[in-house]
Formats: sequence, structure tokens, C-alpha cells
Amino acid sequence: MTTDRISPSSFSAAVPQPLRRHVLAALACTSAAPALAQFRVEVTGVGLTQLPVAIAAFRGEAQSPQKISAIVQADLERSGQFRAIDTAGVVLDENARPDVALWRQKSADSLATGSVTRLPDGRFDVRFRLWDVVRGQDLGGQGFVVTQGDLRLVSHRIADFIYEKLTGERGIFSTRIAYVTKAGSRHSLWVADADGENAQSALSSPEPIISPAWSPSGGQLAYVSFESRKPVVYVHDVATGKRRLIANFRGSNSAPAWSPDGRTLAVTLSRDGGSQLYVIDANGGEPRRLMQSTGIDTEPVFSGDGRSIYFVSDRGGAPQIYKVPVSGGNAERVTFTGSYNISPSISPDGRWLAYISRVGGAYKLHVMDLSSSAVAAITDTTADENPSFAPNSKLIVYATLQQGREALMTATLDGKIKARLAGQGGDIREPDWGPFQKP
Repeated sequence: MTTDRISPSSFSAAVPQPLRRHVLAALACTSAAPALAQFRVEVTGVGLTQLPVAIAAFRGEAQSPQKISAIVQADLERSGQFRAIDTAGVVLDENARPDVALWRQKSADSLATGSVTRLPDGRFDVRFRLWDVVRGQDLGGQGFVVTQGDLRLVSHRIADFIYEKLTGERGIFSTRIAYVTKAGSRHSLWVADADGENAQSALSSPEPIISPAWSPSGGQLAYVSFESRKPVVYVHDVATGKRRLIANFRGSNSAPAWSPDGRTLAVTLSRDGGSQLYVIDANGGEPRRLMQSTGIDTEPVFSGDGRSIYFVSDRGGAPQIYKVPVSGGNAERVTFTGSYNISPSISPDGRWLAYISRVGGAYKLHVMDLSSSAVAAITDTTADENPSFAPNSKLIVYATLQQGREALMTATLDGKIKARLAGQGGDIREPDWGPFQKP
């Protein structure tokens, strides 16, 4: 995983490939990737406590362009909260009361059934029902009438319903991720479903695109473009494709991060010499510098309450993660385990810090419990990058190398369940997980 970069070079000797690009935020993506990556979900690992759930084949889905039951099952398995029970090809619709004794014998706690019907106008009527087979209770269901293009979204919403009914927490399967690819000389920014499928191009450019960051509303993406032959920060409206220039000051403009209220962005600018942290209005304007530092400060990310900004700095001699009040002032060091820590990501619930640590020449995803400062490495790969939390704080998406190729992975916070979002002919990078979608 090689990159080119343009940056102040205090980290140049100290930051070997593959992780230079985000430490100083100026890179050119050089890995070949398909313009539209298709994904297969491969789940590995076994969680300590998983709910056994059976997803029967939906009646009529054999004639459907999307296999609803398979998508729902993959979503639930990837969450780490569920263990799929083999349904052995059983087809059940939402109107049939299942033989709960039979499903109890199969060790299922719950069962989802449903149907897919193509309507005369070409749309699809999708219905489902969820059963508690231990108690023999109907847990409810839903119905949707959608176009073919929305069948995957409906599948994710069904998985969200099941997840919330059985765990009491909101599901994240109908949320979106953003990521970057390079195909030939074209760099592309994609918006995709949370499982990586259904990717839609948000932007394509002959120059590098890096550091995509979702707004809290899920309607906008901040990113860095090199189309001006230097890093410049834009905000892109996902629905309309329109964009606005946020930061194009002298030198480098990079590493945008949204405040929780969506009103401001933290950015890294070298306008006054060296890479330093600033806060700027989300519509642009004059930035406010956070600190005076002789080191390189970059990769800002807001805490969930918006009161602090976590960032990476070499002010102590090597890259470590610090935090500073959003009003500015003195920085406090956060990471002490390991001599090289970068790419901070804070969980939306404020409990966890994910970051990349160099361990014996390998770059590994770590998770810190912010209340206790306890740290755990949760991957067995050696080139992890760019962690980003799901909006329910239960999963992390990150980029890594597997079998010599770049791929996206998701992992539970304990690392016990991992799922590969595998591109069929290329590499993908720089994921950012979007917020919950509005109902």
C-alpha cells in the first residue's frame, strides 16, 4: 500500500509506508481499484454471546433481483450480535404461523419470514414478520412498496427492525459509508450501503481525493481535493452533487472533521507555517487557530459532546494522540501505550477511542476505553488504517491489507467478529461511517 504525499516533513523519516498519508493528510492514492467495487461479506470469528436467529427464505424472492433473506442474514451476522440458524431452504411468508416447536428444536430463539411480490407497475411489495419461537409470540412486522433500486435498502431496514426488537438498540444497517478508490488515473469518492454494496459515485477527479468525513446530518461530505494541485477542503451535498469551498489558504488545507452540531469544521492548515489545527465555520470564512505549537498537529476529531478535539501531534518527539478543549488552550496527552499512535476516531457515545498503533513494524487497530484508559489490539492484520465507528458505537470500519490487497473490514469492539467487505477486482480505502438516517 504505497502513497505519495505533499506535507511538512517532520514525520517523513519517522513515518514509513503504508500510513504516511493520514498522519499529515496530503497524499495521492495510487492503488488500482474498480470504479464500482462489488462486495461479498465474509464473517469470521465467534462472539461470546450471540442470539440464534433463523431467516427463512422469503416467498417469491427466487424471482426477485435481490435475495432479501440473505441480505438480512448477512447484516445480522456482521453485527456480531447474532448467530444464523440453518433454515435448509425453508420458504415461509409473513402470513404463515410457523411451527415454533420445530424451530426450537433447531435451537433458534427467533425467526423472520416474509414475501417479495412484483407488482404490475414494476415495483415490489416486500413484507416480513418476526417471531419469538421460544415464547411463540408475534413480534411484529412491516411492509414496503419500493422500486427495484430500493430492494437492498428495504433489506437493511428489515435487519434494523429485527436488531432493535431483539437487542433493544437501534440498528445501523440502513446507514451509509463513504470511501475512496482510484481506477487508472481517476480518483473517486463513493457513497455505499453499510455493507459496501450499492455504491454511488459522489465525485470523480483526475487528482487525488482524500479524508472524506460525513456531516452529523448525513447529508454532506467534507473531503480534501488536489484538483488545484494542492490540498483544498470542500463540502459536498450528497443529494444534489453541489459543493462549496471551505478552505483554500496558502499552503496545505486538510483533515476536515465535523463538530457534532454540524456548524463548524476542524481542519489542519499550514498557512502560518507548519501543520496546525484550526476551527472554521461550515460555510467557510476566517479560521480560528486552536493552539500555538512547534510540532505538527493534525487529524482532528471532535468528542461526542463537542467540547474537545482529539488530534495527532509529534510535539513529544513521536506521533501520539492528544486532546484540547474546543475553545483552545493546553493539550493533554491521551495515548501512552506504544511509541507511535495515529488516526483517532471517537465513538458517538463517547466511551471509546479507536486508533492505529505501530507495533513492531506492524500497524494495528487498537481500542481504548476512555473511562479506564485500558487498551486492546483487536486485529491480526499488519497494515490497518482509518478506523471509523458505526453510529451505534458497536462496530468499527477500517481499511487494511489482506493477501496483498487493500480491503475494508468491520470489527466488533472486542475484535471477536470481523467481516470483510471485499472488492471483486480492486482496492478501496479511507472509509468513514455515516450517521443514523432520519426516519
